[in-house]
Amino acid sequence: MTRPTLSRRNLISGGLGVMAGAALANGATTSLWPGRARAATHFPPTARRVIQLFMSGGPSQLETFDYKPMLPRLDGTQLPDSIRGGQRLTTMTSMSGSFPVVAPRFRFDQHGESGAWVSELFPYTAAIVDKISIVRSMRTDPINHDPAILMLQTGGQLSGRPSFGAWMSYALGSGAPDLPAYTVMLSTHARDPGQPLGSGYWGSGFLPAEHQGVRFFGGDRPVLYLDEGVGMPAASAASTRDARRALDERHHARTGHDDLLARVEANDLAIRMQGSIPALAALADEPDSTFSLYGEEARIPGTFAANCVLARRLIERDATFIQLFHRDWDHHNSVQTAHPVLAQSVDRASAALVQDLERRGLLEDTLVLWGGEFGRTVYGQNAVTSSQYGRDHHPRCFSMWMAGGGLREGYVHGTTDDYSYNIAEDGVHIHDLHATLLHLLGFDHTRLTYRAEGRDFRLTDVAGQVIRPLFG
Repeated sequence: MTRPTLSRRNLISGGLGVMAGAALANGATTSLWPGRARAATHFPPTARRVIQLFMSGGPSQLETFDYKPMLPRLDGTQLPDSIRGGQRLTTMTSMSGSFPVVAPRFRFDQHGESGAWVSELFPYTAAIVDKISIVRSMRTDPINHDPAILMLQTGGQLSGRPSFGAWMSYALGSGAPDLPAYTVMLSTHARDPGQPLGSGYWGSGFLPAEHQGVRFFGGDRPVLYLDEGVGMPAASAASTRDARRALDERHHARTGHDDLLARVEANDLAIRMQGSIPALAALADEPDSTFSLYGEEARIPGTFAANCVLARRLIERDATFIQLFHRDWDHHNSVQTAHPVLAQSVDRASAALVQDLERRGLLEDTLVLWGGEFGRTVYGQNAVTSSQYGRDHHPRCFSMWMAGGGLREGYVHGTTDDYSYNIAEDGVHIHDLHATLLHLLGFDHTRLTYRAEGRDFRLTDVAGQVIRPLFG
């Protein structure tokens, strides 16, 4: 009699799917799962967790947080060569021969005791302006989306380096043994889909593969393929898990591939998540006051507002790094009509998240970061009319805001020239941003390294300065 064979592939494929299978694709070199206890830092931190609100595509600083009162008078004039300075342009405008200044069509007002200028597109953010730090002098190196997103997320322009969240998972671990340390959510909205976002933006690179971000989806089952064994007799489910573990351990003993041990631990986490994820995703148990704060859109799974609530729930459970991607901020032809739609879909929930964390006593040791990969040009792109205009990519200067985790409140850092084209004072490179965030998290960015490919790598590459006025 022929014995039926149980395929190892069948044993493995059901339980982890996207959550672990993709996370292990790079090949782990150790078997430390993010659920391990939090690690020691180089010095006492002021922050323990990070929520990144990433506006993919490049929000315009001119329509958000960088008020330029001279631009209405300059509207329609040509951007002077002395301002442009022969700087690199994208192929979309480099051959145009005309660079007409376009003044923002949206009003700016001063808010709070700090008197910070904020566009009318962001009334809820304006209301919390005394709780945040606005950096108006960010700069980056790449001029196109993919390398610029990689630069912000990984500190380098080429694929294959670990993301910031992966570094935090590796360095800090997590206080939540039944949840991943690093979680990623892609939000839906009225103009979706925007540009595609690849998993390399939240990858582990050369770090152990278990530190890759785990993607959550909207709805009551945010982690795919997590229901293995559900509905099976307990003995059968346990037998399946034991068989899979035995096969992985036997294969590891024969090959020495440590990614197999990581897979074992990933399977164990998946089992623990079967108990924790349903309660985490049950936003219906939130009181009405939550939806009064975040807006009724927070009741709709997958929206930015709902994901902000989910991010707060993860922070309450002591997760380490949470990343919310919001797409379609790339407005080459439609700033006047598209920016208001995008701003409306994120403004209230972003501000609510800061307020919610503060009232729960979580903001003091949680960093919140809002912004995109670069800014937009002061000159218009394509046809400019009274009702519509576009702006090209601009890495030379752009705006971001941050809150919590030991940062100064009601503070504006850096200035740009009258055209918001060049940094005038106190520039902050992406490497400087990473160095500063790592400092708040308790790490000397020059000492947080990982040896790969024959040398020591770090998030800040060979650059980066801590911007002390942001928390001084």
